[in-house]
Amino acid sequence: MQGERISYHESVRRMYDRIKKDGMTNIWDRYEAQGMGGNPDQRCPFCMGGVRCDLCSNGPCRADVGKDKRGVCGITGDGMAMRMMLLRNVMGASTYQYHTDQTVRTLRATANARTPFQIREPDKLKSFAARLGVDTSGSESDIAVRLCDFVESDFNRKSYEPSRIVEVLAPPERKDAWQKLGIFPGGIYGEMMLATSSCLTNIDGYYTSLALKAMRLGISMAYQSQIVNEYCQDILFGIPRPHRMRVDLGVLDPDYVNVLPNGHEPFLGFAMVQEARKPEWQEKARSVGARGLRIIANIETGQEMIQRWEMDDVLYGFTGNWITQEAVLASGCVDLFACDMNCSMPIDPIYAGQYKFKLIPVSEVVSFEGVTDRMNYVPEEAQQQAGQLLQMAVDNFKERRKSVEPITGLPIGEAMVGFSSESIVDALGGTLDPLLGAIKDGTLKGVAGLVSCTTLRDTGQDVHSVRMARELIKRDVLVLSMGCGNGAMQVAGLCRPEAGELAGPGLRGLCEKLQVPPVLSYGTCTDTGRLADLLAAISGALGGVPVPDLPVAAVAPEYMEQKATIDAIFALALGLYTYVNPVPSVTGAPNLVRLLTQDCRQVTGGVLDVEQEPVQAVESIMAHIEANRKKLGI
Repeated sequence: MQGERISYHESVRRMYDRIKKDGMTNIWDRYEAQGMGGNPDQRCPFCMGGVRCDLCSNGPCRADVGKDKRGVCGITGDGMAMRMMLLRNVMGASTYQYHTDQTVRTLRATANARTPFQIREPDKLKSFAARLGVDTSGSESDIAVRLCDFVESDFNRKSYEPSRIVEVLAPPERKDAWQKLGIFPGGIYGEMMLATSSCLTNIDGYYTSLALKAMRLGISMAYQSQIVNEYCQDILFGIPRPHRMRVDLGVLDPDYVNVLPNGHEPFLGFAMVQEARKPEWQEKARSVGARGLRIIANIETGQEMIQRWEMDDVLYGFTGNWITQEAVLASGCVDLFACDMNCSMPIDPIYAGQYKFKLIPVSEVVSFEGVTDRMNYVPEEAQQQAGQLLQMAVDNFKERRKSVEPITGLPIGEAMVGFSSESIVDALGGTLDPLLGAIKDGTLKGVAGLVSCTTLRDTGQDVHSVRMARELIKRDVLVLSMGCGNGAMQVAGLCRPEAGELAGPGLRGLCEKLQVPPVLSYGTCTDTGRLADLLAAISGALGGVPVPDLPVAAVAPEYMEQKATIDAIFALALGLYTYVNPVPSVTGAPNLVRLLTQDCRQVTGGVLDVEQEPVQAVESIMAHIEANRKKLGI
């Protein structure tokens, strides 16, 4: 593997050379070693087809639908593949909800004046509470506590008790469709129990039933976990608004104490920025020979941070997405890597030993072999914990600077970040009408929500994501990017207003008029729910047009992990044309494949597309968009 088979980004390719020179195990070589027959993308055909199961002691079993070869229990390949997909979805939903639980916990503690944070968006607190039917009388603290009580009560509803959050937030026509299908969900915890219990051996082996339960869980997750999480983070840390941000590995300067919050939860990251902006911390860094102390945004925790807070010489910039991790750590510039929930790799302790940085888990769900130091996040102790982490980084600087030869001169770019539903409306003059008008008159053909991870399957890091985005904007499709795919867009330069030159004439003209990029940095994977809420608003503004009839698509060019699989299932339940790559592990389940890629249109209005070639994939997306435009008479 070399060149773009490593990564789209020059900075990562350069760091790969350093990692190889140092003889370090790395994600690219490990990926290649998993391949069969000299093909790094080839794996066991039963595993790739999703027709392999080891849930009980009679297994592992393999299934072959063509021969009616079933598991020992009698489950078909279709049931086997969908059951494993549902279990992955449970893991994804659970992890999303873990983040949301920590956010609500932090908001409650902040309302009680027990954290270093504050309610930065009181208007959003009141408007979101009002949408949910929460009493908005009294002080901001009173409203915040009542909001926390309401959402936590809804999370804990039984699966047979309809969710109030979904009832309030979902589009009316979607709610009707879900009721008819029997997939209107209850509380997220009850839905996770229902789904997990259904996957036990000899419980539910019917692929259609399991698919419907996956959709139930996905709906519950999107409205309860994702929307509540992001809107409460907005209340605490600010609604994302457009601003410039430095990006790529050149943001790492070895002469500074560099602290990298990593994962998906931004709480200690924000707390460390607040502390590091105090003169005494900069003086502590200078006292050990550094030029200062910087917080460097990284992966999804970094996305949460840079979407909301502007860059300065403390919150200096953003590195990239999760496959960039070893390249970041091998730079010789890192003093402390603080690992919250998600996206910190089991290999990190080896890199910490080689490149002399402190590796500290800051979440109870994160652990590393051989690492005993930890600091589990406690909202009430956030300021103290932030100070302890910064001190560890300052104390590490001399040893790291003395022992490790850093890599310097890596590329650095700039992206416009901080788009949200509110800031998009603000940019349009306070109403969705200009956006809807641009779609109606053909200036914009449609909108694509690029909700993606990053993976090495089939292409190098971010290569397929960038190709898909460039093809979409060339055809006058506005792209809203989320997740690790957002980092790909930022570092690749597609989130700069100047990238409008790559767009079709309609989108290019809109970008020039509004001074925005053709790819809008819309947040993290948790912002999938925010996108669903925006689509509901667009549907309502158009007079109640059903979501499946809108000229929009969900696009996941490089999905990777379990959270991405439930995002895709929710998109199907919402009724969206949903493009995913690589091909999911269901190809050994022909009836399930037909359900997802064809028959789902008659069930929810959504459909799955798994075309691997980017131009053909975009042409299929455009055919869907044009068909919907024709249906709407535009």
